Amino acid sequence: MSDESVSARRFVRESMTVLDRLTESARDDVARAAGLIADCVRADGVIQAFGTGHSQAMVLEVAGRAGGLVPTNRLSIADLVLYGGAAPGILDDPLLEREPGVAARIYDLAAPRAQDLFVIISNSGVNNVIVEMALHAREQGHRILAITSLAHTRAVPAGHASGKKLADLADVVLDNAAPRGDALLELPGGGAVCALSTLTGVMLVQMAVAEASALLIAAGERPPVYVSANVPGGFEGNLELEKRYAGRIRRTAS
Repeated sequence: MSDESVSARRFVRESMTVLDRLTESARDDVARAAGLIADCVRADGVIQAFGTGHSQAMVLEVAGRAGGLVPTNRLSIADLVLYGGAAPGILDDPLLEREPGVAARIYDLAAPRAQDLFVIISNSGVNNVIVEMALHAREQGHRILAITSLAHTRAVPAGHASGKKLADLADVVLDNAAPRGDALLELPGGGAVCALSTLTGVMLVQMAVAEASALLIAAGERPPVYVSANVPGGFEGNLELEKRYAGRIRRTAS
């Protein structure tokens, strides 16, 4: 192992190599994902984005950000408290996401419509609440776009009683190309450091949004996108766009 085995320079070099490879290898899957997104927007649907743990970083890339699509909604385990009346103390339980029925409760609180698209994000793709959400959304007839690490999900057992994993249940899978365990740089003596899935996940999300916007433009429609609230008129303009989806998208302080 060289002296540069763990360094900022090596992380940049290796992560950029993965990103360069990903932008080519994911092209067809991104196009398919963009089709799901554009179809949802054209059908007056809302993109329902769900993830737990650090995957919530990619959920924030999907839902309610400047330069992103307006008809997007963030789903979270915290919704049980914010909208479902559960006691805040339930969020102290690190095993809450393993409890059966949690995903169905989150789904019901969002009250999605049939044309809504579910974007479900999980690096491992095996956590109980993630698979349960995918199963429930599929049973309700929704299309599902998954962002996951195929290398990781193929290397670990299923965590849901069905034996299914997120990738098994999606209409389109975007592979974030992260290694098993997510960390990129091996440490002397074992272990690894510097997670990759956020970089690659964000790239995939924005590629899909760009391609979906292109599809909408080609169809003669203006993509409903957010302007930064920190430019003059941005906040007010965004409120006007959100009126079309009143009661269907949540925008809370974060």
